[in-house]
Amino acid sequence: MSQYVLRRIALIFPLMFAITVVNYAIYVLSPGDPVSALLNPESMRYLEEEDLQALREAMGLNRPVHVRYLIWLREALRGNLGYSTQMRLPVQHIIVRDIGNTLGLMGFALLFSTVAGIVLGIISALKQYSMLDYILTGIAFGGIAVPGFFFALLLIYVVGLRLEWFPVGGIVTVGAPPSVGDRLWHMVLPVVALSYEGLSTLLRYTRASMLEVVRQDYITTARAKGLAERTVIMWHAFKNALLPVITITGLRLPTLVGGAVLIESVFNYRGIGHTLVAAAGARDYPLLMGGLLVTAIIVLLSNLVADLAYAWADPRIRYA
Repeated sequence: MSQYVLRRIALIFPLMFAITVVNYAIYVLSPGDPVSALLNPESMRYLEEEDLQALREAMGLNRPVHVRYLIWLREALRGNLGYSTQMRLPVQHIIVRDIGNTLGLMGFALLFSTVAGIVLGIISALKQYSMLDYILTGIAFGGIAVPGFFFALLLIYVVGLRLEWFPVGGIVTVGAPPSVGDRLWHMVLPVVALSYEGLSTLLRYTRASMLEVVRQDYITTARAKGLAERTVIMWHAFKNALLPVITITGLRLPTLVGGAVLIESVFNYRGIGHTLVAAAGARDYPLLMGGLLVTAIIVLLSNLVADLAYAWADPRIRYA
């Protein structure tokens, strides 16, 4: 097992290097000039081309692309991700400020979708072809078919604006004293919107896996021994149906990062995704590079956790 873990960790470093190269290539090929992004249009009118060239030279933009990348990589390894041209702050300070909100949103969404999806999937399997099964199946198909941003807008309109049950934006109530309860209250709609697709997928996979397992001979034998139905379901059926569920949960971890970017923008929830969208609009390339680096690390670590969980659930994976 230890050799498998070391191999998976070793793969992170070349992948991380390749991701930074691709991100930097996209940054270089993107339209627009970092100098023009740094200056407002009014100032550009009074500057000569020689002034702009001097500014580009001062920023190191006249150097070859590969040299600029190596300089950025060297500074990133030292913990220096540059300076945001939009917010006038070090990039690492902005990321540290916002990453906690995104991780909290993703953590609650993963917990809610996993628990609810598994529980509802078990109920749907045990009540096969009942009215409850049809309702849960319809909910699952809705989560798979409806785009996340549309469901988020639907929550804002119905639950937030019409019913006024939950706030529709921000992370705290403006003017109210800060509290944990207020932060959690503002997270309800974003968490539900981010969880819906994953909940639906887990519900369907758990239902299908449970239906396959409960028909096995060892389940019939366990019931014939006189074991309680709860013991048969939880300790025999569900344990053996868990492997596909772990797989789907692991695959969801990276997609939560992309989903968080979209959901944070819709709900104006200040996290790293919301910050990156604003940075893209302002052509704040240092912030974009730093933010994409951090999100890539989160995705790679999520994949590592998923692979380790899969190997723990199925020891055959360790020797593949």
